[in-house]
Amino acid sequence: MNMKRLLSIAAFLLIAFFQLAAQNSIKVEAPDVVAVNEQFNVTFIIEGEKSPSDFQWSVGDDFQLVWGPQRGSSSSIQIINGKRSSSHQTTFTYILIPKSTGTFQLPVATAMLSGDKISSNQASIQVVSDGGSSSQSSSQGGGQSSGSGNRQSATSGEIPSGDLFMRLSLSRSEVVVGEPITATLKLYQRANVVGFENAKLPTFNGFWSQETYVPDNIEFKRESLDDKIYNTAVLRTYVLIPQKSGTITIDPSELVCVINVRVNNSSSGSIFDQFFQDDYRQIRKRVTTPAVKVKVNPLPAGQPASFGGGVGNFGISARLTSDNIKTHDAASLIITVSGRGNVALLEEPKVNFPPDFEVYDTKTTENTDKSTGSTSGSKSFEYPFIPRSHGDFTIDPVEYSYYDVNQGKYVTLKTEPMHIKVAKGKGGDSSTPVSVSSGIERKDVKSLADDIRFIFTGKPSLSSSGAFFVGSILFWVLLSLLVLGASAVFLAFRKVSAMRADVAGTKNRRATKMARKRLAQAGEYLDKNLYTAFYEELHKALIGFVSDKLNMDMSEISKDNIASALTSGGVSEEQTKSFTDLLDACEFARYSPDGGNEAMRSHYDDALKVITSIDSGLKTGGKSFRKVATIVILLLSIGFSMNIQAKDLDSLWTAGVQAYSDGRFSDASSAWTSIEESGQKSATLYYNLGNSWFKQGNYPKAILNYERALRLDPSYSDARYNLEFTNSFVQDKIEPVPEFILKSVARKVCYVMSSNAWATIFLVLFAAALVMGLLYMLGASVGRRRIGFYCGIVLLLFSIGALSFSVWQKSDSLKSDTAIVMSPVSSVKSSPSSGSSKDLFVIHEGTKVTILDEVGSWKNISLADGRQGWIPSSDLEVI
Repeated sequence: MNMKRLLSIAAFLLIAFFQLAAQNSIKVEAPDVVAVNEQFNVTFIIEGEKSPSDFQWSVGDDFQLVWGPQRGSSSSIQIINGKRSSSHQTTFTYILIPKSTGTFQLPVATAMLSGDKISSNQASIQVVSDGGSSSQSSSQGGGQSSGSGNRQSATSGEIPSGDLFMRLSLSRSEVVVGEPITATLKLYQRANVVGFENAKLPTFNGFWSQETYVPDNIEFKRESLDDKIYNTAVLRTYVLIPQKSGTITIDPSELVCVINVRVNNSSSGSIFDQFFQDDYRQIRKRVTTPAVKVKVNPLPAGQPASFGGGVGNFGISARLTSDNIKTHDAASLIITVSGRGNVALLEEPKVNFPPDFEVYDTKTTENTDKSTGSTSGSKSFEYPFIPRSHGDFTIDPVEYSYYDVNQGKYVTLKTEPMHIKVAKGKGGDSSTPVSVSSGIERKDVKSLADDIRFIFTGKPSLSSSGAFFVGSILFWVLLSLLVLGASAVFLAFRKVSAMRADVAGTKNRRATKMARKRLAQAGEYLDKNLYTAFYEELHKALIGFVSDKLNMDMSEISKDNIASALTSGGVSEEQTKSFTDLLDACEFARYSPDGGNEAMRSHYDDALKVITSIDSGLKTGGKSFRKVATIVILLLSIGFSMNIQAKDLDSLWTAGVQAYSDGRFSDASSAWTSIEESGQKSATLYYNLGNSWFKQGNYPKAILNYERALRLDPSYSDARYNLEFTNSFVQDKIEPVPEFILKSVARKVCYVMSSNAWATIFLVLFAAALVMGLLYMLGASVGRRRIGFYCGIVLLLFSIGALSFSVWQKSDSLKSDTAIVMSPVSSVKSSPSSGSSKDLFVIHEGTKVTILDEVGSWKNISLADGRQGWIPSSDLEVI
């Protein structure tokens, strides 16, 4: 009761104070702006219980008194609940005219009221030269004149552009992303406007916009602009909040004004027409605002993790709806962010509740002050929760960061920790058993938080950008080697079969062996010093060697034929002569006396040498081995240089892993980006890049890199999990159009493994198919040939399927028809133009789109649900 009494007394004193203040002053009514030759009214109003006396006021030196004062009075009597009250109002009116241009103060008026002296406040009046006044009289003044603009409209029926125009005024033309701007659409006129048609209000692409003032009736008031008086009316007031950086253009707005124009009729008709020669007619004039450009600077880097999108100046407070909380009772934590700035776009703070608290969806309440253009007010976030266990709990301090435009830096607000004591409720704790016999109530393990999976810390398998195994040089080399190897095996088997059927060829290959065998027998005769037997065996060895090696019949054996055959076989003349001389020596020794053991030894050694030299002369050398060795050395040298480059990339990779582990996510992304810029890529590289961008709060870049990782390795489960988790932060939720079931199944099978894995499987299956083909063509039995045929067909079909999957993945990876929206908000147009096209829908950062076409700086995109439109290329980044 005491509190109610105090409030009643305070209200009574406040009302009495305002009544006393109203009685102790004189109200002044005068126009804010007048023309230098315009007459205007000044009225002094005195209100009170009695009439005033001794009113005094002098016109001063700046104005000339035309007429006055004119005194007027009125009174009223009210009876409320038997109480009688009366009030009197007295007015003193003067008509003045200015003496010169400028801004002047009206002198103060004084009077006596109920024994007290009261005075008026000082009022200022701006006097302008006007340069041709408005056709309409002042709403407060009493003068009127016709200027040049009216005379022109009277003669031509047209309104000069300077007498009727519209402007869109901005409170600021250079801001940062998220900083509010007040936009005012105002009409200026010095004509007799009687109506409006076909209004086209401005569209604010790139801004969040809200109307803060929409007049029920358009009311004009006098204003001075460029030393002229205009009747102005505010048509709309907006609050604009830019959503992206860059120079944003606000398109013009249009309005058709209906104007009454006096037209002089100069036709000579009846004599009575001369008295009514002036006539009015209505004309229509379209007015447009010029395009307005706003420079929007991006917010500085280094946003705190608690940044909630606020730009301006804010404060934070937190409170609980109930101090007496029991288990299973509902309560709420209310956090209020208040201040001046983009209140409507403030995001909810992150609150860490105790683990046993069930938290429900946040409720948001916004309270903005319309008088300030919706740039000041508060936004409350209510977090309903239910504690499931009793005890003492603490809600950690809630941090909330915003960007202070005046200070040019991020400011972090923090609430005090909130200690909550939860008592036992009727139902007890959630973990309390219901009865002894039923045992403990079991619950699922509750997830306290979700996050992306950790980075890949092993050694990455880097490769050149765009390098796929299928279609690479190594792929074609291995495929060629398989085909050539199979062909070589086939030809080798064919050659063996032919050689087995070729008697002459067999003799040729065994010629040297038979000759050495006979020479061995001759060597035994040499050791036993059997002169005749030695030379006969030596002669047989030489003749048999030539006959078998050169495929000569015994009937063709002669010295001349042997020399001719050896020469045509590529044996040198010196070796040929040595061979024929040795034959002569054998024939001579057979019919001559014994020449001694030394001569026999010399002829034996000569036979060995000449047979060996002739045999090597008839064979081709292996120069191919040298070529192969040279190629191997070159490949090893290339691999050595690549190993040197790999060491530098490994150091960057290790530095990125260490920076990420230390929480320096920006340094980690810089190190891994350097690897990407060097022309290397891998699924693990893009996966780690996605993680570093996610930790920095850049979800569009995180999604972009996860998509690139999955393109290189569709079976990368960690990348797919992180992509799905990051997509939950994307604002747009789009239901995709179902894919044809057979294509969907084929795609799933295709992306079970990577493109390189499918290419390797193709080579293995193709090699097995070649083996089965050789078995079919070279098999000794019908059963083996049948197995080779059917197995070869099956393996060939499977190899073609593996090759198709590998090429499919490569084609998908090299396509540039998918992209991620990088702009915070982007309007999708009906055509590749910002002026003549319509806004079809709006998409936000992180959304995946398909690129259908490109015209200039615009791309035709399609969403997963089939909707299409045009978007600036700068808002996208191709996967």
